[in-house]
Amino acid sequence: MNKSNDSQGLARLDLNLFRVFAVIYQELNLTRAAERLCISQSAVSHSLARMREQLDDPLFVRESQGVLPTPLAKRIWPDVEEGLRYFQRASKRSENFDPSRDIEQITFAMNDEVEPTLLPILVSALRQEAAYIRIACVRVDRSSLKSDLATGRLDCVIDVAQAADEQLMHTSLTKDDFVVMSRSQAVIDYATYLAGEHVTVSSRRAGRSLEDWELARLGIHRQITVRAQHYQSACRLVADSDLLLTIPRSLAQSLNAVFNNCVQELPVPIRPVELHLFWHEERDKNPGSVWLRDTVLNALGAVRVSEHLRH
Repeated sequence: MNKSNDSQGLARLDLNLFRVFAVIYQELNLTRAAERLCISQSAVSHSLARMREQLDDPLFVRESQGVLPTPLAKRIWPDVEEGLRYFQRASKRSENFDPSRDIEQITFAMNDEVEPTLLPILVSALRQEAAYIRIACVRVDRSSLKSDLATGRLDCVIDVAQAADEQLMHTSLTKDDFVVMSRSQAVIDYATYLAGEHVTVSSRRAGRSLEDWELARLGIHRQITVRAQHYQSACRLVADSDLLLTIPRSLAQSLNAVFNNCVQELPVPIRPVELHLFWHEERDKNPGSVWLRDTVLNALGAVRVSEHLRH
């Protein structure tokens, strides 16, 4: 049989027949093979007949004590044996998930603004359970979020709470109220806040920041003098000027250890920023996805309880 016919035959072959082939090859006896497979000898013979027809080869020939493999059977046996081992390992992994063995890389998407606070916490938590896991953090692209999660290009997304596609599942991670940061120690009241010049942070080229949407909901419009991409650079601007920065409390606490600006309660009652964890419904029951979500939720639970609920 030439290589072309051999390849076409294997492509058409029922994968269930390889198990029968393997047991016959090991036992060299159809009766003993049937006993191991817990099926009748006629069922073994029927399966063997199907393989013979599709591969155009007898595969096994009778001898006094049972059967002997043909040259083709000997040639394909190493691949069949290896393939069955792969299937067995896959079956065990599905029954007994082990992140240190079964997960090589995790890819998050989150906005630049929250990465400095959240990523170190998540990396520490994930590597405690899977020491050699690789972790990638990329920017959120909402236009491709659904397809990226469905195809596995992203494992999960951390983003502000928003209306989501019905195929995207999500749960609340953290709630963080806003505070106002300034260089001066002077009290920032409602009038001072509205009269001041502000720096805002957004990774987008244009459009309102989250806090400006909330302010607009109350009919309040502030004077934006500088637009920055990162809170770290915004904090530095505040330290060197009279600009005011409206910033989530947890970010203010982590960044202000370096800049030592004055942090005060926001004199305008806007809703806190709420971060959600998003994933695709097709991966909802996947053991790796379940482990990842549980790890993220547990890791950020301490932040949610000790910092956000206190204010």
